Amino acid sequence: MMSQEQNDLITRIGPNDPCGKLMRQYWQPAALVDELQGERPVRPVRLLGENLVLFRDEQGRYGLIDRHCAHRGADLAFGRLEHGGLRCSFHGWLFDVTGQCLDTPAEPKGSNLCANIRQRSYPVVEKSGIIWAYLGEGAPPAFPEIDCFTAPASHTFAFKGHMECNWLQALEVGIDPAHASYLHRFFEDEDTSTAYGKQFRGASAGSELPMTRILREYDRPIINVEHTEYGLRLITLREIDAERTHVRVTNQLFPHGFVIPMSTEMTITQWHVPVDDENCYWYAIFTSYAAPVDKEKMREQRLALYELPDYTSRKNKRNDYGFDPHEQLSATYTGMGHDINVHDQWAVESMGPIQDRTREHLGQSDKAIVQYRRLLRAEIDKVARGERPILFLDNDTARSIQGPATMDGIGPSQGWELYWMEVDVKRRRGAPWAVAVPKEIAGKVTHLTAAE
Repeated sequence: MMSQEQNDLITRIGPNDPCGKLMRQYWQPAALVDELQGERPVRPVRLLGENLVLFRDEQGRYGLIDRHCAHRGADLAFGRLEHGGLRCSFHGWLFDVTGQCLDTPAEPKGSNLCANIRQRSYPVVEKSGIIWAYLGEGAPPAFPEIDCFTAPASHTFAFKGHMECNWLQALEVGIDPAHASYLHRFFEDEDTSTAYGKQFRGASAGSELPMTRILREYDRPIINVEHTEYGLRLITLREIDAERTHVRVTNQLFPHGFVIPMSTEMTITQWHVPVDDENCYWYAIFTSYAAPVDKEKMREQRLALYELPDYTSRKNKRNDYGFDPHEQLSATYTGMGHDINVHDQWAVESMGPIQDRTREHLGQSDKAIVQYRRLLRAEIDKVARGERPILFLDNDTARSIQGPATMDGIGPSQGWELYWMEVDVKRRRGAPWAVAVPKEIAGKVTHLTAAE
């Protein structure tokens, strides 16, 4: 358990909160590129407790500026896109992507009022299907050269979903390997050949065992946690028998992301981005190491659950997440359908808007959560001292963070430590695009060749 003061320290993300100051040291997903398609590329954005508006001008440049006009506070999300910027519909004040006022048409001719007016604005860049914003001070960091950022556009797909809870409890479900054996338990296995685009539904690498069976029947995993340059590595072991062990390698990507295997061919890199203290979005980039991503199928699968324009779940607290007691008895552990995003959403939203950690009791299976919270507090302290936190990179160090390696497969009970690296490296070397082999494991699997 922790005190209320400690809980506030690691959850609240306002501009004056210690954790908020940490979050502002990093690029944050602000919107999907898809959200600014169409005739009027303007979207209101609430990010880290700030109300902003994102737009794309006629030249294709992105701008992220304060949502309330510097004149008298009208809502710029209803503004007009014209003449090189976004024009307020109240009195016609025009702002470009940097926030500079270009025109105040109601003022007398010759007025230079606009020259001294600048709307608060933040840098934005487009990367891997997501528009990223930097809300911090000074020069923003470089992006790490991880797989989802170096893959060609044909091999990535981005999506998001809204959760009505604090970002931290949403993140912590992703670094909790034990929960998958319960929250995501299916009582019957499906044909794994139909598992494309679905988490925990395919066969584990190196076998024909479906992941649903592995999670269901081997529900007391051994969890190892290692500190890395980018956060944490989690290695979860489920012993099948004396000769075989299921190995799952996942990663916590600081500050609020994780990288996990989705299938033998695809990984998910996912961030849990604070909208404010009591809401967040998960943003995911699906990266394929084999064939190009079937984006149409991936989008269609997810839009079956998520409604536009706000990417909110059709199953939510207002309809009990589609809970069916008969299904809970016979088909799934939760009785909430077969989409694991619904399971996760129920789990984290049911804790309340901000989980009361003064009342929790952690066990051995929560060791990754314990290690992450320690890391989070340490990095908050760094920023408070004026130091750079972990993964705040410059151009010279961006390449030092590659991968990170992930794996989900069945290997030898003796020698699994090398086995998971071999599987990851073999996949990378066989990919049709230039996938880097992380330096930390490259030297340990040198006997593998590109042909293998």
